[in-house]
Amino acid sequence: MIRLALLASGNGSNVQQIAEFFLDKPQFEIAVVIVNKADAFVRKRAANLGLECLLIENREFLSTNAALKALEDRNIDWIVLAGFLLRVPETIIRRYENRILNIHPALLPAYGGKGMYGMNVHQAVVGNHENKSGISIHLVNEEYDKGRILFQATCYLTDKETPETLATKIHALEKTYFPSVIASACLQI
Repeated sequence: MIRLALLASGNGSNVQQIAEFFLDKPQFEIAVVIVNKADAFVRKRAANLGLECLLIENREFLSTNAALKALEDRNIDWIVLAGFLLRVPETIIRRYENRILNIHPALLPAYGGKGMYGMNVHQAVVGNHENKSGISIHLVNEEYDKGRILFQATCYLTDKETPETLATKIHALEKTYFPSVIASACLQI
């Protein structure tokens, strides 16, 4: 069995999509959802899904080994960043080398790096009058959004595109592809 840890910071829509996808996949188990914000709605989603949800706030996450210990105590095989807005410490990256997946709301290497997440990305893409954007699912390394890209999907922008309409398109791509790419990556790498 492949044991997954989902890390999230906000609403948790990706956590819910991933959990629902893996319900009928007995070779996978979502062992824990780790959240870094006490008020994150993902905590309620995790509870509704019957998933263990562990709160490790930013300071503790970054300055102690609490997260690494939690992962090791649960025999986690893969970590999935599902809207996690905190840099993963190098101790975790080294321990889980080539076993941490992230989804980015743009076609990397464009619009990646520190501060490029969520609406920041969509505003930049629309502001630069790009004709396409998309998602990139990649392995995590020590540099923001620089890990090996495993999958990309594209959507096209219209002349009337707004950051909000682009966000809707990106969420649709995430919902369609992220869970199945996670499964594929975990089984192949």
